[in-house]
Amino acid sequence: MTDEQAGAQALQEEPGNPVASGADQGEPQVVCFGETMGMFTPTSTTSLDIAEGFHLGVGGAESNVAAHLAELGHHVAWAGNVGQDPIGTKIISTLDCGGVDTRWVNRTAVSPTGLYLKEPDTGTGAHVFYYRAGSAASELGVADAGAWPLQSAHLIHTSGITPSLSPSCSALVEHVLDHAAEWGTSVSFDVNYRSKLWPVSVAGPRLRELADKATVVLVGLDEAATIWGCVTSDDVRALLPDVPYLVVKDGAVDATEYALLPDGTRRTTVVPAHKVEVVEPVGAGDAFAAGYLSALMNGESSEVRLNHGHSLAAWALGSREDFRPGHGLFAATPAAAAGSGAGSPAAVGNAPDTHDSHSDLTDLRRLTV
Repeated sequence: MTDEQAGAQALQEEPGNPVASGADQGEPQVVCFGETMGMFTPTSTTSLDIAEGFHLGVGGAESNVAAHLAELGHHVAWAGNVGQDPIGTKIISTLDCGGVDTRWVNRTAVSPTGLYLKEPDTGTGAHVFYYRAGSAASELGVADAGAWPLQSAHLIHTSGITPSLSPSCSALVEHVLDHAAEWGTSVSFDVNYRSKLWPVSVAGPRLRELADKATVVLVGLDEAATIWGCVTSDDVRALLPDVPYLVVKDGAVDATEYALLPDGTRRTTVVPAHKVEVVEPVGAGDAFAAGYLSALMNGESSEVRLNHGHSLAAWALGSREDFRPGHGLFAATPAAAAGSGAGSPAAVGNAPDTHDSHSDLTDLRRLTV
């Protein structure tokens, strides 16, 4: 048994940890929080203005990650607000059916559940139209964190969408990032810049400030170019030099992980993206995040966790749904994930990637104490 496998086994055997016993008891290993909305999409590939039939689904960055993690066998909860309306009921029942723990979802009669319309790619790319101003989720604030099982979780996941919803949501994200270390947990932050929610002049500085407080940061090189003026992955690392795990995704090219280990060792690992026919890109970033985080929590190597991310992203790219189920058994197998990409992973930087003899699971836990 390698040190990584021993570390993963130790986590599973901790008293009260639900990973080994199933998601039907105990506190969740992972808590994801943010906004989940009702998602209306045409039943045929046509523009919204001439569509006659629509499908009602569920969409939200953090709940997408939660659904993927649940399918990969983790006990994961999604926390947030929904309205006391049919859309809120739809969200809860959908996540419940997917194995996500929804005990910490609050229902309010004051505000409605957010909605968005998604127009399929009819030649100019997919388009989304939000109806989320004044939504139930926008009322989230610091007080809500006290009701969630954050202090018992091993990982908290949120995104840069949440702070864009309202000042109280922004304060909530900052509060979690500021207090995670004293709770003994780690925070994953997916930058997820949305231009329709806030301008670059506001989002850029705020997202950098929040990302700098996280344990794990995931960001696309294209969005880093938009909000921070970065040209290369190394530029992003220079902007966030002290984030323990920084992952920069360069679309269909590759993903780069910059790891800063507790002993001060810095390691850079690059893994090419998988070649896949793209049906629709929406949801692929959330799938990548879940694959990467699952492998990180399981104590897998840098190459394997980046390949996990690529594998789940490739699966999501083959569907018009924000969350495409069914990848779990395949993606949960490290050998399959590592072997399904085009080309072999490349490790570069100022230290050789000898990660097979280290446990990043242990590293992840130690970063918060």
